[in-house]
Amino acid sequence: MGHHHHGHSHGHSHSHGHGHSHSHAHTGNKKALLLSFILITSFMIVEVIGGIMTNSLALLSDAGHMLSDAAALGLSFFAIKLGERKASASKTYGYKRFEIIAALLNGITLILISLYIFFEAYQRFFNPPEVQSGGMLVISTIGLLVNILAAWILMRGDKDENLNVRSAFLHVIGDMLGSVGAIIAALLMILFGWGIADPIASVIVALLIIISGFRVTKESLHILMEGSPAHIEMESVRAALTKIPGVLEIHDIHVWSITSGMPMLSCHIVIGEESVHDTILHDAQSILHDDFGIDHSTIQVEKGAYGCPNHHGSCN
Repeated sequence: MGHHHHGHSHGHSHSHGHGHSHSHAHTGNKKALLLSFILITSFMIVEVIGGIMTNSLALLSDAGHMLSDAAALGLSFFAIKLGERKASASKTYGYKRFEIIAALLNGITLILISLYIFFEAYQRFFNPPEVQSGGMLVISTIGLLVNILAAWILMRGDKDENLNVRSAFLHVIGDMLGSVGAIIAALLMILFGWGIADPIASVIVALLIIISGFRVTKESLHILMEGSPAHIEMESVRAALTKIPGVLEIHDIHVWSITSGMPMLSCHIVIGEESVHDTILHDAQSILHDDFGIDHSTIQVEKGAYGCPNHHGSCN
């Protein structure tokens, strides 16, 4: 009758086969992320200094975009690192939650950076200052090469497996656009003396930054508010579980995520008098695992007669 917690034996039995190869990819990912993080961060510092020295807003905004990148890479690396730390008695989910809090701070920072760039660009549209376009061209070209290198390093990690690596890879691609923008702006200023190219390029990059800032902020807030994961349709989970033979009803169903890509579920299942508790529990966990990718579930199974004083919905 009691609470049957976690058919974990089931959840993990799937992973024994490929345990070994997985750890290799794991260290590969960690190295790739750390390396590109160091690369991008150090060049971001170069770009900030260069932007101030050459007086180029496009370089500064590209550096802002690189910050969003460095943050994404750093977070992904950190997530893998922290994921290795075991859960403790006081932090029962390990440190996976920290990733989300860091992502939230990252998102807010990005929004602030892009607002600053918009404000600064607005000033520059009216009186374009002198920009040392030569130095700007050199720095933005090196920036493009650094991004290509980082993208290549991440390509070699297994970006199909790991969501973190894939998102970091996409960030770096976005970063390339920022550098390309700065290169074009510098060329326009050298060839045609269009001072206005600098603020235009910076606005385009600032748009990219604010979009990713909003997205990160929104997603991390959703997770922190225990919202249900976007890809899991609550009603179809309920329907799938109700279809198990012997199940009368499902109530108190909750789906939330600890960190992105780690969904959790808890629910009560009311079963008929003759139904076998363990069979139903096993079926329920198989369905959750196979159809919805939920490995962590806490399911309370109750016999119809005892489950609710009157089970016409008073339990819901």
